[in-house]
Amino acid sequence: MMPIRLFLPDETAAAAVGSKLAPLLETGDVVLLEGPLGAGKTTLARGLIIAFCGALEVPSPTFTLVETYEGAAGTLWHFDLYRLEKREDVWELGLEEALDNGVALIEWPDRIDGLIPTGALRLKLFIQEGGRRLEIEAPPRWLHRLSEAGIS
Repeated sequence: MMPIRLFLPDETAAAAVGSKLAPLLETGDVVLLEGPLGAGKTTLARGLIIAFCGALEVPSPTFTLVETYEGAAGTLWHFDLYRLEKREDVWELGLEEALDNGVALIEWPDRIDGLIPTGALRLKLFIQEGGRRLEIEAPPRWLHRLSEAGIS
């Protein structure tokens, strides 16, 4: 599958992509955020979470490893696995419940390779001159939704 490529000139653009994704989310969805430190993963996640549930404050789960948010589409679980010591520890954070009954938004998914279900929407952020590049790898079930949201 060919990735969708977008240029994000600033943090506002990254947050805007997140806000466009929020209304597309359904129970059982998994969204993966990949990229180096400072690439904009948390900024994009904040835009998504604010649009998903109307939260006024969205703390980064860097130290708590997971935060949950209630929205019209159910519970969104925001995982930041940067500090995860062992991949099996993710089960103690509620990953199974998130996969079964909610929406899982996962930063640093490489920390749990092999545990992520197929069909996840993969968002890769890269630092480049003048901003960020976003590459979206969308499985077939996501393509129509992204097109409807104007992300193509």
